[in-house]
Amino acid sequence: MKKLAALTMALTLAAAPAVAGEYDDRLSTLETTVEKLVDALDEKNKDLAEMEERMTAASSTGDSTGDSGASTLSNAFSKFSFGGYGEVHANIVEGDDANGDSNDQFDIHRFVAYIGYDFADWIKFTSEIEIEHAMVSSGDSGELELEQAYLDFLLADYANIRVGRTLVPVGRLNQVHEPTTFNGVERPNFYKYVIPTTWWSDGAGLFGSVGDVSYQLAFLGGLDGSEISSSGIRGSRLKERPSLNDPAYVIRLDYTPFAERDLQMRVGASHYYSGLNNGNKGDDPDLVADLSICEADFDFSYKNLDLAGAVALEKINNAENLAAGVAEEIFGYYLEAAYHVFPDSWRTGKLSKADAALFVRYDEYDTQYDMPTGVLADPSKDRHDWTMGITFHPTPNVVVKADYQVLKSEADTDPDNTINFGIGWQF
Repeated sequence: MKKLAALTMALTLAAAPAVAGEYDDRLSTLETTVEKLVDALDEKNKDLAEMEERMTAASSTGDSTGDSGASTLSNAFSKFSFGGYGEVHANIVEGDDANGDSNDQFDIHRFVAYIGYDFADWIKFTSEIEIEHAMVSSGDSGELELEQAYLDFLLADYANIRVGRTLVPVGRLNQVHEPTTFNGVERPNFYKYVIPTTWWSDGAGLFGSVGDVSYQLAFLGGLDGSEISSSGIRGSRLKERPSLNDPAYVIRLDYTPFAERDLQMRVGASHYYSGLNNGNKGDDPDLVADLSICEADFDFSYKNLDLAGAVALEKINNAENLAAGVAEEIFGYYLEAAYHVFPDSWRTGKLSKADAALFVRYDEYDTQYDMPTGVLADPSKDRHDWTMGITFHPTPNVVVKADYQVLKSEADTDPDNTINFGIGWQF
C-alpha cells in the first residue's frame, strides 16, 4: 500500500506545471491526506488479520457462535442409534376350522423400532418397541410392547453390567429373532411352544467373554404359574410389572471355536429357574411350584451348507398345584438344514449381494411329555411338524420367504397343513 501511495504522489508531481508555487499548498494537503489514508488501510489490514486468526482458532475448538451450534447438534445426533425390523405374512390353511370358517389371513405380524443412545463410550442405552398385528385395541389381538429397555455398563471384555428390561437368554433365537436371520416365514414351533419367543423380563445381570466363550448371568422377574396351561409356559410371561416375590435366574454360555469365512460353528447352553408364585403388579396367585429349564442349541456352517438346532427339557415341580392339564415335564427339539443355491454368476448388478437357500426343518415337541400321577396326557399335544421352503435375500437386509408345513400329532386328527408366504426387513 505504501508503494501505491508513493506512485500516486509521483504521478501527481509529474503532472504539475513547471511553475507550481501557487499549487504548493494544495500538493501539501494532498500528500498529507494520502499518508493518512495509507495508515488507515494498514490498521484495517491488521484488524482483518487478527479477526481471521480468531475465527480459525474458534472453528478448531467449536467456540464460535455459528460453528458451535452446528457442532453441538452434530455431536448430539451422533450419540443416537436407530434401527428396526418388520415382517408381513400370508398364511393359507388347508381346511376350515371347527366352525367351518377359513383361517387364511394376511398379517402385518411385526413392526419394531430400535432406539439407542450412548451416554459415554462405556454407558449405552438400548430399547425395542414392537407393534404386533397392525392394530392395538381392546377388541383386537394386536399388541404394543416395550420388549427391551436397558443400560449396559461396559467395564471390560470379561465383565459388564446390564440393567433394565432385556431378552431372557434361553435359546439362540430368543435373542436373535429378526426375520432376516432365520429360515421359514414363521419361527420354529419349538420357539413358540417350548421356549416362548419372544421372551423378555426385567432385572439385572452380568455378561462378557473370555476367549472363545461368552456368558450371560441374569437375575430377573419370575413367571406366573397360574397362567401355565396344557399348551406350555407361554402364557406365564409377565409383560407389564412382574412380581419379585419368586424371582428367576438364568445362566447362558456360548462357545464359538470356528469363525472363518467357509467354516463357522457356535454351541450354546442355558439353565433357567423360576419360582411360580408371581403376578402382575405384585398380585401373586398364592402357588407353591417352580420351573427349571435346561436348553442347548447350535449353529454350523460349511461353505453352502447350514445346520441348526435346539433341545430343551422343562421340569415343573408341584405341577398338580397348577391348572388342569399342566405337565410335570415339557420336552422338545428341532433340527434344520439349509443349502445355498444362488449361483455366483448371477451376483451382478442389483443382485450383487443376493442369496437364496432351500431348507427343511423338523420340530418335535410335547407340552404334556410327563404328567402328574393319575393324569392322562392329551395326544394332540405331542407334535411332529415338517417345514420346507425357500429363503431369498435380494440384499442381505431384505428377505422373501415361502414354505409348506406338514403338521402331525399323536391324536387321531392332525392339524391342517399350511402354506406360508412372507417378506421381512431389518435396518
